[in-house]
Amino acid sequence: MEENIIYRIYEWFISRNLDEEKMPKHVAIIMDGNRRYSKIQGNIDVIKGHEIGVDTLEKVLDWSIELGIEIVTAYAFSTENFNRPQREVEGLMKLFLVNFKRLVTHEKIHKNEVKVKVVGKLDLIPDNVKKAIHEAEEATAHYNKRLLNIAIGYDGRLEIIDSIKKIIKEVQDGKITIDDVDEDLVNKNLYTAGLADPNLIIRTSGEERLSGFLLWQSSYSELYFCESLWPELRKVDFLRAIRSYQERERRFGV
Repeated sequence: MEENIIYRIYEWFISRNLDEEKMPKHVAIIMDGNRRYSKIQGNIDVIKGHEIGVDTLEKVLDWSIELGIEIVTAYAFSTENFNRPQREVEGLMKLFLVNFKRLVTHEKIHKNEVKVKVVGKLDLIPDNVKKAIHEAEEATAHYNKRLLNIAIGYDGRLEIIDSIKKIIKEVQDGKITIDDVDEDLVNKNLYTAGLADPNLIIRTSGEERLSGFLLWQSSYSELYFCESLWPELRKVDFLRAIRSYQERERRFGV
């Protein structure tokens, strides 16, 4: 009880010193540590760890709305994750199915006008999950105040390769010339076409790498690495990341 009070005070202290004008518009998150959390808790089922991770993402979205952050992008499932044990992959797909169906009528999503978008190689995931994703996107397509962007079946290198293939096809079809190829054209052909680059990328669990996440888009993103495992991320951890971002001088290569 005493520890909770201390954290509440600390949360208040950090929050009151944050500058609304320096708030990142787009925060991207590598949600790492679900499996390790399951083991630490006494070998609870690994899917349970992922379920708790879903709850954490909902909290992060709440905190982001509270702080005025417009876009949250979450790295939920990479193409490499398909190499995990079949039982875990199937369990994750069921988790996606259930939670995207929830988003269709989710009270907070609609109250806060959050648009839901999924990026990645969706042809790799089961049809029932794709259908649930489509329904969630359709139910929120008319919102433009906030965006929850979820990366599933995602790999940054593959995204760039797919973008190049699309551009080559346009050149071959005579729609553009090689001289038309520039950064803007590549951006338009990425999975995240039209999405502002992330200002801040947070990775949990103490690992300090991007693991193929938003490789093109992260060129000038600020990086923050947090020791907490994703399911146990606290608001104070998130606030520390925002404070760290605001304390940095962003030079953009200058």
